Amino acid sequence: MVLRRTLATVLTAAALLLAPAAAGAAAPTKAQVLLSWTQTTATSTQAWNAARLDRGPWESYGFDWTTDYCSSSPDNPLGFDFTLSCWHHDFGYRNYKDLGTFDANKARLDDMFYADLKRECATYSVSVQAACYSLAWIYYQAVSIFGSLEAVNPSDVDRTRALVG
Repeated sequence: MVLRRTLATVLTAAALLLAPAAAGAAAPTKAQVLLSWTQTTATSTQAWNAARLDRGPWESYGFDWTTDYCSSSPDNPLGFDFTLSCWHHDFGYRNYKDLGTFDANKARLDDMFYADLKRECATYSVSVQAACYSLAWIYYQAVSIFGSLEAVNPSDVDRTRALVG
């Protein structure tokens, strides 16, 4: 059911972005474009990356492309390159916050991040993939719990502190 709904959303967003504009037809909204670029699929990530590399057609939307990559975590832990995955994640966070719909989209953005990280890990030799996947899981858990102080429940921080401490 969830997969079917996600697929329908992606296909609808792709149709909005790829269909030639009919006479008088409105361009997709910023929210529609953002939704199409922040799904967990490789196609969604590839579309976002293509736009990142050629921002000209998207300037009128006012997207925030800034990034601090993996924030205070290493961008290349143990030599695994997580920079692009972190940038994609930052893009989603920053733009959904700008639209005022961050809370409703945070879980999907974190899932997108994890999917991006796993796809990155799959590009490495089988002999090191387990280490990469383990780091990807740790990064996912960190953003899922601490990804935005606005989204973190103080009791979750206290619980985590008790587990670690």
